Amino acid sequence: MNSLKRVVLFGATSAIAEQTARQLVAQGASLYCVGRNRDKLTALIDDLKVRAIDHQRIYGCVADLTDIAQHAHLIEAAEHILGGIDSVLIAYGTLPDQKACQLNASMTRQEIETNALSVINLLTLLANEFENQQRGVIAVISSVAGDRGRQSNYVYGAAKGMLTLFLQGLRNRLAKANVDVVTIKPGFVDTPMTAKFDRSGLLWAKPEQIAKGIIKAMQDGKSEVYLPWFWQGIMLIIKHIPELIFKRMSL
Repeated sequence: MNSLKRVVLFGATSAIAEQTARQLVAQGASLYCVGRNRDKLTALIDDLKVRAIDHQRIYGCVADLTDIAQHAHLIEAAEHILGGIDSVLIAYGTLPDQKACQLNASMTRQEIETNALSVINLLTLLANEFENQQRGVIAVISSVAGDRGRQSNYVYGAAKGMLTLFLQGLRNRLAKANVDVVTIKPGFVDTPMTAKFDRSGLLWAKPEQIAKGIIKAMQDGKSEVYLPWFWQGIMLIIKHIPELIFKRMSL
């Protein structure tokens, strides 16, 4: 089982990451939390410090993770403050307006930069660090949307699909270095990012439920995990619908 004692959370103020941070602190972890919103990050760090005990280190750093020039410094700072890094969770991203992206190529490009390319840059730097230390776990929140392109969210899905494929290759590369690369694929989660949707259906999950699944997947060194579990079956069906039929469906 992987040790989650010195953890870096990139995108720490997202609803899922916040719940993950609280559960990690309850299990005795020290955290280095990176978030873009200063007020939200300050509130989170204050909350985590109240929950922590004396030996646990809780630190925060404000940064825009789409600024890839900051990535190397952030990793170096986390290693210094925590005395090394056992594990990382990358949990930032945006959910774009698909129709707006269809009308604006610049917006489409920006969403792919945020949800895929900036994460891949960060992963490339982290992979080299973890490969050198020959241990650890890197977990990244992707999405079920990356399993098949659908007209309702194919810009977001394309970015997550790129990320998922990159993680597959990275997992294969780092396996020999005793580093686990975990792809997290949530379905519908009740968060501020999904506020515009009707969240009353049975398929919706709470952030704390997803956080619990993330921590277990990281501890167990899972390769890929759907959260909640039933999304694996749902996406298996969706992926295998023949294209001729799929084109006629409104998904």
